[in-house]
Amino acid sequence: MVDDTPLYPKELSWLSFNERVLQEVEDERVPIIERVRFLGIFSSNLDEFYRVRVADVRRVATFAKSASKKEYFSALLADINEKVLRLQRRSFAAYTKVLSDLGKHDIHLVSEAQLTPRQRAFVEDYFHREVLPELEPFFIDDRENMPLLNEASIYFAIHLQLENGNDRFAALEIPTATLPRFVVIPPREGRHEKVYIVLDNIIRACLVDVFRYVLPIVKAEAYMFKISRDAELELSEVITQNIVDRVAKSLKKRKQADPVRMAYDATMPEAVFSLVKKKLKMGRYDSYTPGGRYHNSKDFISFPADAARHRYKPLVPLETMPEKESVFDLLAAADQLFYFPYHDFRVITNLLISAAVDPQVREIRINLYRVAKNSRVVAALVNAVRNNKRVIAVVELQARFDELANIHWSNELRDAGVEVVYGVPGLKVHCKLISILRHEAGEPRYYSHLGTGNFNESTARVYCDFSLLTSDQGLGRDVFNVFEFLQYPHLRPQYEHIAVSPYTNRPALLSAIDREIEAAGRGERAELFFKCNNLVDTQVIERLYRAGAAGVRVRLIVRSMCSLVCETEGVSENIQAVSLVDKFLEHARVYMFHNGGDEQVWLSSADLMTRNLDHRVEVSFPVRDPAHRQTIRDIMELQWRDNRKARVLDADQGNTRIANHAARGCRAQDSIYRYLKKKEEG
Repeated sequence: MVDDTPLYPKELSWLSFNERVLQEVEDERVPIIERVRFLGIFSSNLDEFYRVRVADVRRVATFAKSASKKEYFSALLADINEKVLRLQRRSFAAYTKVLSDLGKHDIHLVSEAQLTPRQRAFVEDYFHREVLPELEPFFIDDRENMPLLNEASIYFAIHLQLENGNDRFAALEIPTATLPRFVVIPPREGRHEKVYIVLDNIIRACLVDVFRYVLPIVKAEAYMFKISRDAELELSEVITQNIVDRVAKSLKKRKQADPVRMAYDATMPEAVFSLVKKKLKMGRYDSYTPGGRYHNSKDFISFPADAARHRYKPLVPLETMPEKESVFDLLAAADQLFYFPYHDFRVITNLLISAAVDPQVREIRINLYRVAKNSRVVAALVNAVRNNKRVIAVVELQARFDELANIHWSNELRDAGVEVVYGVPGLKVHCKLISILRHEAGEPRYYSHLGTGNFNESTARVYCDFSLLTSDQGLGRDVFNVFEFLQYPHLRPQYEHIAVSPYTNRPALLSAIDREIEAAGRGERAELFFKCNNLVDTQVIERLYRAGAAGVRVRLIVRSMCSLVCETEGVSENIQAVSLVDKFLEHARVYMFHNGGDEQVWLSSADLMTRNLDHRVEVSFPVRDPAHRQTIRDIMELQWRDNRKARVLDADQGNTRIANHAARGCRAQDSIYRYLKKKEEG
């Protein structure tokens, strides 16, 4: 690591990524319901940002021992808050514009002040029948601390003016866990329209009724607020304690963790704001984000409008493996490469379903990081046990925000007879592997899956990820050995064909970059073409700077955080980077090396982050079939040529769109589908 390596702060880079999401909300060429959905994604992202990344910065600023470190992270917190405030102002303006544009399509989201008499009667009836029984208000002016608040919820801070001239202050959770956030109400007389009101405004319309039998109230005013807590899990190192119990106990602590951020209605009076802040006991390094009247805009991700013409046209996934043929015969003939969601994820579930009933299959091993709610993957594993197969599932209990779901699935699997493994102490297991052991002509034979994405049917519809299915026995032995290591961490197997974090991924990557640097030094053609979600590891960035300076052509497609400072004189003139944000989430990791003309293509579960290279179990693997390498190269080139949804990651990360000088624009995600469909049709 080189201490003076120029770096763009990763937290500010992440905010630039979320700005790209916000740009989709602002883009009137995006279908209106998709803009609403992106608004929800922007809000959800920001919540997680505070829970994870800002919480980390706050922790260092609070506990740093050196004055210089404390000063740096305190200044970084200030920069973060300043940028968030700018984005919040833009998001509020975008929200207002989206509401207006919804109205142009006869879709209306109204406030309590906009209700017609007929609509108000409906709202009041709904309130007393459905909402009032769910409300549990509590007074906050007569207590020292705020009670434990749920960070997934939104709250009203309520100012009550009493008949005797006194004031009382209360709080109230909006019961979105039990009631829908968006409620359909009758349209205006004679209008063909869809009208919604949010649950918050139903409560506002009837707020006095909440306290009618408690206090003599003249006036009641409600102002929304929400909190974000530190999401860091603290796991005891006591090895005698069951890992499931440790994670469950730590999750309980997370619910009680310190608030790191309070987002609130900017119209909240100072007296109410000060009281809430005081009761929450928030400190100098905490963040206060004024916003609009509404929070938890993440609920817009599932906005209930069902007008198909206002959404992107659904993708019809390509089917490339005939279901009537044996999947094992197909893999014995040739490797199969898939790119979801363009291809149908059923190829993975069908592989497991087939393995579960195939009499020649003896054993199935799989990594589970994030699993769908109604998982056919899990169902296939359970059925395999019923058919007397040995099934080993490595379940990562520390998959952030999916911990409870993974505890549930680990219990379900264990109860069904699956051997559940929780991985290696101190290392998250993030690789995406399946190993199937099948006996053929009396000999064991490996069939393997290596990929960049989770075995999750739901996210596979929107996450772009590669999967390689192979009967290559060299790769198969390596994949099997990864599972052996996960089950028996004292083993240190040798891997002949793959690179595995935390041991060989970093040195393999750096060595491959060095080969390009050496080639450039000899005056030969040298290229690096990488795609990842995050590029923040200092050692990798330093090596990429060195490659660019040596004359290596470096191209980067980075979806989220990028700490490498691009296109800067004396540092990175030969390095270009772009980011793609479109209807599907770019999730694949691809690392391509010119390698003297014998191009190497690696797919990987690992981003270019220190945690992925040094503190997780990750796998990078080669794509050997020349046709598959060409497919990946073609897809990468289409993404590089995108001039519709790509933004330049320049030194300032200002999210300038790619200049469209071509006669026809290129929108990579549409072009990739057409490209793969044409290949399928032969």
